[in-house]
Amino acid sequence: MVSVRAVRVSVAAVFAVLTAALLPAPAAHAADRTVQGGRLDWGIKSSFQSYVTGPIAKGSWMLTGGAATAGGSQFRFHSAKGSYDPGSGAFSAGYTGGVHFVGHKKGGGYELDLTVSRPTVRISGGSGTLYADMVSKEKGTGKVTNTAQVPLASLNLSGVNMKGGSGPIALTNIPATLTSQGAEAFAGYYTAGTALDPVSLTADLAADASEKPAAGDKGRTGQDKDKDKKDKKPATKDKAGRIEDAAVDWGVRRTFREYVSGSIAKGEWKLAAGAQDGGAIFRFPEGKGTYDAEEGALDAKFAGSVRFTGKHGLDLGLDKVAARVKDGKGTLYADVDSKDFEKKQAPLVTFAAKDLKAKDGLIALTEVPAKLTADGAKAFGGMYKAGTAMDPVSLAVALDADAKLPVLPDLGSSATPTAKAKKADPKTENAAASSESDSFPTVPVAVGAAVLLAAAAALFVVRGRRTRTADGTESDATPGSS
Repeated sequence: MVSVRAVRVSVAAVFAVLTAALLPAPAAHAADRTVQGGRLDWGIKSSFQSYVTGPIAKGSWMLTGGAATAGGSQFRFHSAKGSYDPGSGAFSAGYTGGVHFVGHKKGGGYELDLTVSRPTVRISGGSGTLYADMVSKEKGTGKVTNTAQVPLASLNLSGVNMKGGSGPIALTNIPATLTSQGAEAFAGYYTAGTALDPVSLTADLAADASEKPAAGDKGRTGQDKDKDKKDKKPATKDKAGRIEDAAVDWGVRRTFREYVSGSIAKGEWKLAAGAQDGGAIFRFPEGKGTYDAEEGALDAKFAGSVRFTGKHGLDLGLDKVAARVKDGKGTLYADVDSKDFEKKQAPLVTFAAKDLKAKDGLIALTEVPAKLTADGAKAFGGMYKAGTAMDPVSLAVALDADAKLPVLPDLGSSATPTAKAKKADPKTENAAASSESDSFPTVPVAVGAAVLLAAAAALFVVRGRRTRTADGTESDATPGSS
């Protein structure tokens, strides 16, 4: 008669042999990947926004550093830079842009004065923190504090497995809680532990140095491709009147974008034909045309189109954008296609363009105030009157093949994050913790897992769970495998 102990030893031996045979050999540590491009969407705290702009504080907020708005109450920060380790899941990315809140006007200043800028997300060992540069005026005393990279919010990453991402990284609706340092930097308006708005982010990963050249443009940003295209241009001698390259940047109108993507229109915009989204602005590139230095006159046409759609009959398309400058006055044109108004090369906005001169081969107008024309008012269906201030216009014209156009805020290649964090359930966490103490190494499901599980069935009970990687793909794992 075979003893029970002998059976246990035999089964354990079989398990050990199969485990050794089926598990892959230890892989070399994956090299850190460079984060290059991406965006972070965060409302900070929507109730704070309402308070600032409401009847009590009677204040406002302003965007800085190319930040934009997204949806009804989120701010969009851009141009992520940092690093990511697929092996450990460690992630660090800093974003550009800021928001300046003011309220409770008193004399020539404001009692409420708070700026949040350069948010940075760092994730390590399953926990995350959002840092930011903070400038705040303390509630009551008026003392101004300026602190770089304050650990502002703790991020709840329960349910998110950051390991093994290949890019782009995409996380959405990560719960955020104010830290003690954050409460202090927030000028005493909220206490530590206060729930903040959830955080969503994307981050592109630069191509791995070990990847083959055949990988092409995968993992590279649109700006990289534009740079390559420009670098390939043959050096040419300056030709009077000829434009080498040009781009016009225009966000149409911030409140219009918020209306389109907000709770009323519940719509969207789509870019085509080479137009690029910089968050707060749309870029229409590949400008071609002529420039007269003596007259200070410019005539340029650009690539790209944008179409806004939504409920309540919203459907507006702008295509074949052009800019013309004469006698110190500029006009932006476009082919307009809407329900009630269609016109080729309709003048949309006018802007001042005095002293249109080149410096180092580049003509640049930066964020010049723009006003809506009569045709522009028709294009927007009467939503705005002629003379209404629209978003400013930026114009860059390269007269020299070596002149470089200004960099557009980089939102990354993905606009739809897929991996979602869930608030932790204490009961679920406790159950998982108790089961992890008896867990065994994960075996690839596709390679003989059924045989291994059958051999170990007499001794082990396996509870599978689904985990989600940072780039949104799902995988099977046993408790304790991550």
